[in-house]
Amino acid sequence: MEKKSLFDELKNNAYPGRGIVIGRSEDGSKAITAYFIMGRSENSRNRIFVEEGAGIRTEAFDPSKLEDPSLIIYAPVRVLGIHTVVTNGDQTDTIYDGLLHGFSLEESLVTREFEPDAPNYTPRISGLMTVADGNYEYSMSILKSADGDPSACNRYTFNYEKPLAGEGRFIHTYMGDGNPLPSFTGEPERVEISGDIDSFTNAVWEALNEDNKVSLFVRYIDIATGATETRIVNKNK
Repeated sequence: MEKKSLFDELKNNAYPGRGIVIGRSEDGSKAITAYFIMGRSENSRNRIFVEEGAGIRTEAFDPSKLEDPSLIIYAPVRVLGIHTVVTNGDQTDTIYDGLLHGFSLEESLVTREFEPDAPNYTPRISGLMTVADGNYEYSMSILKSADGDPSACNRYTFNYEKPLAGEGRFIHTYMGDGNPLPSFTGEPERVEISGDIDSFTNAVWEALNEDNKVSLFVRYIDIATGATETRIVNKNK
């Protein structure tokens, strides 16, 4: 698979929806993840990321304007020891609970499907990073309708052992804008990873569509020590 520029991929897609990037820094020392949310409706745009323990959660920027919280208020990132879970919905909690019982990412998600938001049937995208004893691996998952048919759920899991320095994988909910919105297809895109946490965060944020971007989370994890650095950017301030 051709390695693409993450920033170009974002610039060329006005509405990727929600997206997860997981990879490894150029020098190989850091495990990296980014999660962003976008919105077309006032309800979707009325959000911010806030820290919650070692993870984050979404929150209404203006509670008086919050309409349906069911698919927009959740914890996108949770941490359990050596594991970091990143998702686009409340399946974060499902994976977290599964890890507590010794289940893999794939096993944890057997009870979940795509989101019930007809006619889009938004895919549930998830990532699991494991950093321990100087080793690093990650997995990504997408649960999606059968080409828009909600009577069936297609499940795909991708495992990446010993990730290569300077590259990662990018998965997002939509291939672009539309009505209904077209679901992501294929294997997570192979993308370049470059820069320190601040330059990477700034480049991702600037590449996201100005009208539709809402919030961005970035974390760098030192593979040798487990120490973390986090950045959060919210359009609503």
